[in-house]
Amino acid sequence: MMNKQKFIDKFLIAFMILAVFKIIGIAAQLFHESFWSVVGTLAIFLVVAFIIMIVITALKDKEQNMNNSGKRGSGGGNFYLESSLFDRIRSKYEELAEKYIAEKNYKKAAKVYMNLLQDNFRGAKTLENGELYNEAAAVYLKKLNNKSEAASCYEKAKQYKKAIDLYKEMQQKEKVGDLYKELNDINNAYHYYQMVADDYAAGSQMVKASLVYSKKMEQPEEAQKILLRGWDEDKDAFNCLNNYFANVFDVKKLEVEIQKLYQKTPSYKKVIYLEAMKHEFKKDPKLQPLTRRIAYEIIAEKVSTRSEIINELKYFNPDDSIILKDISRFKTGRNKMLRN
Repeated sequence: MMNKQKFIDKFLIAFMILAVFKIIGIAAQLFHESFWSVVGTLAIFLVVAFIIMIVITALKDKEQNMNNSGKRGSGGGNFYLESSLFDRIRSKYEELAEKYIAEKNYKKAAKVYMNLLQDNFRGAKTLENGELYNEAAAVYLKKLNNKSEAASCYEKAKQYKKAIDLYKEMQQKEKVGDLYKELNDINNAYHYYQMVADDYAAGSQMVKASLVYSKKMEQPEEAQKILLRGWDEDKDAFNCLNNYFANVFDVKKLEVEIQKLYQKTPSYKKVIYLEAMKHEFKKDPKLQPLTRRIAYEIIAEKVSTRSEIINELKYFNPDDSIILKDISRFKTGRNKMLRN
């Protein structure tokens, strides 16, 4: 037996004192919030206080019964009661929040999460799920210092200028450009898109830079220039070349481009060019004579140092069974020659 007041008696006294201070605090909100908002907060607090009083009373009776039965030592009993008390109070808070959510009263549910359960993130998410995006953004920003979630909420609320300020702080330039575009501020949008493209190019990500030009800035010529630059400078050369050809939609123009670039291709890059020709060969029957001829030239040039390149012939003669026999005979003859 404890000589002093039991834990629950102390908790009850402390709760009543805190309740008085809380009510005074809620009343003080009248100076900077609307009357009905304060009344709503007070109503939530009174409901919760009532639930807590019921729980404390029930546990107090349980403690008395346990002490009378003498089945537990005072230390273990008090620990059990303390844990049980807080678990049950928390459970009641959770039930209250879920009840408000079911009633679509997301503001009250968020207040329960933030003020009573000390869970600001769940409070913010509840407001966001209830499409109260401005309120959610304020919680993300002020309580959690989460600029990313706040910016996303401002964007959903179509508060683009507020979202832009946050995305600028986070150096998310493409997102800034997107939102300026939403505001029909094309000059600022393109300014930020250009920075994104420059950053990609500086990091040798030429394909991504080209997509910014073509998809975001609607400048297909600039997209092709940056892809050619990637091909010339050996910065992801194959993908640059493949995307360059993919952006030429007229077959006759594509034939011209394939021939022109091939003539400028240095010897060390011709195997890469051959790989690109395999893709172009399948694209359109009209391209097959040109791509097959280029492939034959490259294979003939490289076969003396890279004998395995002979296998590439089958990609340019998919329906020719004889070519497979020719390849096999070539390999057999070469192997014999090497053995001798």
